[in-house]
Amino acid sequence: MRRVVITGSGTVNALGPDVAATFAAMREGRCGIGPLSCRDVDRLSVHIGAEISGFDPAQHFTRNTLPLLDRFSQLALVAAREAVAQSGLHIDEALGLRAGVIMGTAGGGNLTVDDNYRTVYAEGKNRVHPFVVPRLMHNAATSHISMELGLKGPAFTVSTACASANHAMGQAFQMLRCGMADVMVTGGSEAMLGFGGIKAWEGLRVMARDTCRPFSRDRTGMVQGEGAGVFVFEELEHARKRGANILAEVAGFGLSADAGDIVMPDVDGPVRAMQAAMADAQVTPDHVGYVNAHGTGTAANDRVESQALRKVMGARLDTLPVSSTKSMHGHIIGGTSAVELLACLMALNEDCIAPTINHSEFDPDCVPDPVPNDARQVRINVAISNAFAFGGLNAVLVLRRYA
Repeated sequence: MRRVVITGSGTVNALGPDVAATFAAMREGRCGIGPLSCRDVDRLSVHIGAEISGFDPAQHFTRNTLPLLDRFSQLALVAAREAVAQSGLHIDEALGLRAGVIMGTAGGGNLTVDDNYRTVYAEGKNRVHPFVVPRLMHNAATSHISMELGLKGPAFTVSTACASANHAMGQAFQMLRCGMADVMVTGGSEAMLGFGGIKAWEGLRVMARDTCRPFSRDRTGMVQGEGAGVFVFEELEHARKRGANILAEVAGFGLSADAGDIVMPDVDGPVRAMQAAMADAQVTPDHVGYVNAHGTGTAANDRVESQALRKVMGARLDTLPVSSTKSMHGHIIGGTSAVELLACLMALNEDCIAPTINHSEFDPDCVPDPVPNDARQVRINVAISNAFAFGGLNAVLVLRRYA
């Protein structure tokens, strides 16, 4: 099978407007969680989130384009532009036919849905904007990226809750390996920090009121974030021929279903997904230098993920750095594993492992080395990114240092 590499990356999230700013925040252990500013915040019991500050859509899109774009599509497009610019790709007609887009999202145009429910139910209006459907549909970001960049190959959206982006990137990886395309733009985007989106998550009773403390004994739950992470995945020889700067190799992908509970995590499913990804990449626990954990900060997830890692890694887990960057950028739901893949790229390219911040007390039921509070300089060759979703759907990616 053909080898696949990453040649471009882009992001917008609570830590920064681009990859460089996000890397700087991760190195510094900066927290992007703060007070929410959404409408009717006083009616919420959760008042914190990882919001993107200073993002002005008018700086990125024309007046004619903006009415078509929900916030999740706006973030995806800005991140995609950065990723393609970094890749140095010139997408002409011929390449466009061999290039595609696969994006992940859990809520799609959630803010558009929220705003228009308010319009028809709370305000009693009988008409909505004619672009409501194009804004709210889950495939909107994928379609806009395809149209803007002229990508005419495989294109679709994956929606598997909190594993959406990893599933999307895994599908892009497989398509490149089997020859269906030469270039894929892929990642995830989410923007549901509106009243309805937050109120829905409140109902699950898994939300923290102060901050996110993954793997810490005193953790109290997850904190929602928003943002996008987008990458250019490229067939290796295609990248070599044009002299591309290669950021990492996508070495393996594994996925599984718990077939258990709709919300409670299971040990077996994540174990099988990690084992499948490592087998696909042909790596053993001794090869793995870093794991970016799903690490939501809830009591159940962190304990179960730690148990799964112990079954997969064995004694290697005692000295294996396992951090959760959700402590900084929040849980971006369907886009979260795309932003988290940036931490793996940082580890492979800058020899810097992002920390789990807000950590105050070790939990014997959790991973032994959560890289507490401070980033760590260490050279690694293999990184794993975990994503485990409600509904028991698991997706794991393995990245390898390119040499």
